[in-house]
This record gives sequence, structure tokens and C-alpha cells, in this order.
Amino acid sequence: MKQLVILSGKGGTGKTSVTAAFAHLASLGPFADRVVLADADVDAANLELVLKPRILEQQEFRGGQVAEIDQDRCAFCGECESVCRFDAIIERDGYYVVDPIACDGCAACVYQCPTGGIAMHDQVVGNFFVSDCRYGPLYHADLFPGQENSGKLVALVKQHARQRALDEHRLLLLVDGPPGIGCPVISAVSGADLALIVTEPTVAGIHDLIRTLETVRHFGVRALVCINKADLYPAGVDAIAAQCRVSDIATVGTIPFDLTVADAMVAGEAVTAFRPAAPAAVAIAAVWERISAALMNFETPINQDV
Repeated sequence: MKQLVILSGKGGTGKTSVTAAFAHLASLGPFADRVVLADADVDAANLELVLKPRILEQQEFRGGQVAEIDQDRCAFCGECESVCRFDAIIERDGYYVVDPIACDGCAACVYQCPTGGIAMHDQVVGNFFVSDCRYGPLYHADLFPGQENSGKLVALVKQHARQRALDEHRLLLLVDGPPGIGCPVISAVSGADLALIVTEPTVAGIHDLIRTLETVRHFGVRALVCINKADLYPAGVDAIAAQCRVSDIATVGTIPFDLTVADAMVAGEAVTAFRPAAPAAVAIAAVWERISAALMNFETPINQDV
């Protein structure tokens, strides 16, 4: 079983559109009925918008602790307010209360309270889902706005998806990764065999690409690059290609700007299924052909394409 994770330096680069198209294309070839899908972008999970999954299981995700004051034991001394570095304890109508959004879970107030009237409690910060969609089982999650521990939730999503793939002897775990280089990305990259980095031909895109490549390399994961909306700024494509050569990373294709991608998302379809002859769909299919070949023949070097 191989793990392929799709990454990008920032949101909106086209990562999820590519992942959905890969899920569709995988259902047509040697990976048919042998793929497990995971949406690891738990802060903005939107693969489900395209794949329209049917939810089979839902579990609460407890990702941290928050302080709670027992008013019957509170001495109203204000020690908790003074020790809180996050201004999460507020005096309101003569009582001290905890703002659960501001509370960082450090428990300093618990240790400072002279009456032992403050305790830490687990809090539900999101939901974890097991679903079925037209291209296979999908594992995804929803982290509530403003909540933390997204890396832990990503690890949970991947752990369950990977176990499903192993139990059913499936060939591929296809992961829609989070953008950036933070904890969720590290969790998504962990254990991956191959990372496809989707980038755009902009100055920011090159900067983000370098940071993402450094992150992926740090964890020893092989990386390939795909340039989206390539026809909008050819000079930027040349700059990315040059950077990839310097970094000894292969570019496996370019995708033109195509409004069909947006039309497909509105229709809730992968662009390769919505309009297979569209320029973006043809380009993504060519990228998938090279990616799937790399997964099937993992030791074969991939030549530069751009």
C-alpha cells in the first residue's frame, strides 16, 4: 500500500480539485476499488463538497482541555485572573469565569487557586467522520473554528484511513493534505511515500514551494511538483522550473487556468468526470498518469517535464 499526499503552500491553489480528480481517475485504472481517501485539511475540509460522501460514522473529537471554576469553592481572590497569561479569566458580576476560547489549557490557574476550586476538563473541538463516496471510503473531519490540535486530528484521520487500507489490502491511500508547513502538514506527510506539491506561478507561489519542499525533505518524503494555472504567468513557470532543477525535484506537469474547474466544483464533480475533454481535465489526467506510474514503479526516476 502506497500513501500519496497532495500539498500546497497556501489554500486555494487547486489542491483539492486535483485530489478529487485523482480519486476519479484512480477509480478507472489499476487502483479501481483499491483506494482509501482521506481529507487531512481539517481546518477547511472541502473534499466532501466534490465527492458528496454518505456519512456512515461520526465521533466527537476531544482535542484539549479548558479550565472551569467551581463557583461554590471560589474565594473570589482573583489569583487565577492575575496568573492567566492569556486573559482567559474574567471578572463578571462579582464572579470569575473562564473564556473557553481564550483558555490555552496551561492549567496555571489550577495550581494557583488557593481553594482548589478550578479543574481542567476535556473539550469537544471537532468531529471525525467515516464516509462512503463514489470513489471509495473517505475519512475526514471538521475542526471547529478557532480550535487547536489540528495536527492531532489529522493524525487520527490518517491513522484510521491507513488501517482501513491495510485491513482491506488496498493499494493506495490518497490524502488531501492541508496547506502551509505547520503541524497539520507534518501529520499529513508522516508515513507518506510520495508528496505532490501543487503550486502557482507567482512570487508567493515560489516562496511557498521552497518552504513546502524543505518540510517534505526534512521528513524524507519524495516530492514532485505540479504547476496550476500555468498559462497565466509563463515567466513564473520558468522560475518554478528553475527552482525545481536547483532542488533536484521533478515537475510532473502543468495545468492551465480553466473555468471548467470552478463549474465542476459547483456541480459537485471532479473536473475529470465533469468534462473529461476540458483543458484542465486533460492536463490533470496526464499528471495522474505520471504519478500513478511513479507509485507503481517507485524506484524509477521521473524526468523533468517543464
